[in-house]
Order: sequence, then structure tokens, then C-alpha cells
Amino acid sequence: MTGSAPTDPGRRRWVLHVDLDQFIAAVEVLRNPDLAGKAVVVGGKGDPTERGVVSTASYEARAKGVGSGMPLRIAAKKIPDAVFLPVDKPAYDEASAMVMDTLRTLGVVVEVIGWDEAFLGVETDDPEHFAKTVHDAVFDATGLHCSVGIGDNKLRAKIATDFDKPQGIYRLTQSNWFEVMGERGTDALWGIGKKISKRLTALGISTVRELADADDADLAAAFGPKIGPWLGTKGRGIDLAPVTSEPWVARSHSREVTFQTNVADWAVIRQEVAALTSKVLADIEAENRPAVRAALKIRYAPFETHTVSAPIAGVPTFDPEVLTSAAVALVDRLDHSREVRLIGVRLEMTPPQSV
Repeated sequence: MTGSAPTDPGRRRWVLHVDLDQFIAAVEVLRNPDLAGKAVVVGGKGDPTERGVVSTASYEARAKGVGSGMPLRIAAKKIPDAVFLPVDKPAYDEASAMVMDTLRTLGVVVEVIGWDEAFLGVETDDPEHFAKTVHDAVFDATGLHCSVGIGDNKLRAKIATDFDKPQGIYRLTQSNWFEVMGERGTDALWGIGKKISKRLTALGISTVRELADADDADLAAAFGPKIGPWLGTKGRGIDLAPVTSEPWVARSHSREVTFQTNVADWAVIRQEVAALTSKVLADIEAENRPAVRAALKIRYAPFETHTVSAPIAGVPTFDPEVLTSAAVALVDRLDHSREVRLIGVRLEMTPPQSV
């Protein structure tokens, strides 16, 4: 683990995954204690009569079927008396920074992987005790609770967190991997979503154990020479990536807009794509990393999302005409017989060292 001290022969190296419980909702409750115990839904402008999606929901709201990514209007139908709040990114940025700074005071390697998540590289003979120390330090500093997964690598630590939420501590290692995970579906693995899981099922691979036992050559034939064997390592719980304190670097920037009424005029769609491209261009210029690929996200009515992309022709560029043309050209690959409720533009950038 990058940055860790020399190993004490009597201590083991562990990976801890720290996951803040209902982070965004918890920040809102801290700001307004009267929200405690209520169904709180955060998303969009906080108006469920407008189009938007749920960014997060309190556990009370989740218990009634509301979850991240759900349209706000559906959330309001499920819980008419829920408290709906707008997204306040600066407040969440500030709270997240406080949490990560607190973790860094513990003398461990801290790898931030999001607003509400981090991996810790820890050397200890009692990881559960250290995990409790982590929870208490974060709570004392910020008033926020977290759950902690303990693993012998990142994959296992990440998965472990979900087994004892909220405010829980759970250990998942090579010794209990198949006992805990063996009969679970492949989509229980970090990095394997519903689509890949469905493709695996079509190959007769439905569980983690079956994926672990699958022949790498067969997986390579179905998914490609890199992705196939990589899936096999997931099934076996293998992850060799170190915990590193190197700051996370964005690969791309994106902007999107949700239309309050469905749009069927594709001239309007093209205009919106051009406007969004201009905004994303400003974002990548701020990092001084030119674009190498353009992508277009579309959500057809009522709620079906697709993405198309293409490399930028020629050298990496900030040229607004080139980037706008590339993004707008992707519109031709969409289904113009359908109405649109959301459109988004993403520009992928060169890595920092190549600039």
C-alpha cells in the first residue's frame, strides 16, 4: 500500500472501506435536526412536480421504496408526505472534506473514491478495533456516521461494507469469501452490473462460485481477452490494486439537462447538445486537458437511457468547433422517432501527464 510504514512482523496489512451512511441526507439532517426520523428525499431542485431524479434518500424513505436514480415524481407518489430538498453540492463538498481530513489524522493511507467513500491502508493486529476508531473519529469530528468494511484487498473491503449498514463493521477475506459470497448472484460483485450479470447468466454462470470456477479462455471468448479473465478474478475475490493517497483524477467532464416536458423536435436537441458542449469545454479548459472523445447520453421518454460516443478526429483539442461538431454528429445515431426527456454531453480528456 503506497505510503504505508514498514510492516511490523506482528501486524497485518488490511484494507478498510469507509462508507458514510446516507451521506447527503445525513448532512441535511445535521443542518436541520427536525428532519431526523423523517423520510427525506434529495434531488434536483427539490420540487417533485418538476422532472429530476433522487440523488439520495434517508433510510426512512428507502424503507418505503425510494432510492437513488428514481424520478422525483415517482418518489412523491410513493411517499406524498416526504420532505423533498434540492441538491446543495457546496455543503456536501465541505462535509466530505471534513471527513477525509479526519481520516488522514489517523496515520493511515487514505484513498478518496467519492464524496462519501474512502479506502484506508491500515497496519494493525485488530482491524475491528481500528474500524471502531475510524467510526468514532468521523462522528466526533463531523456528526456523521459511517460503516466500515474490512478486507484483505479493496474488492473484499468494498463489498464487506454492505453487509452491516448502518454504523456496522464487517470482515470479508479469502478465508470466508465463498462462504459469504459463493451463492450470491454475480451482480453482487463490485464492478459487475446488471448487463454483464445477464450476459454471464446466458453462459450458465449465475453465481459468484460459478464465475470463480469458469475457464478464463471461455470468459475471454465471450467478453474479450482483457475483460473476460478480469471477470474471473472478480469471482475469486482477487484485487491487486494498492491503496494509494494519490489524488483522484477525473477522466472526463459532463453536463446534462432534464426537459420539463418531452422534446420531439430534434433541432432543439441539437441546439441543446451544442450549448452543453460549450459548458463542458469550459470545464476541461479549467484543467488544461484537451478532449480526445465525445459522448452523448440520452434518456428517451418515459425513462430509457442510452449512450453513444466516438473519438475526436485528429489530435486532442480544445477547438470549440471541432468538439461541438463531434458532439452534435452523435445525434444522428439516436432514434429520432422517440421523444426525449434528458440529454447529456461528456468529453473525455487526455491524462494529466500527456498534457
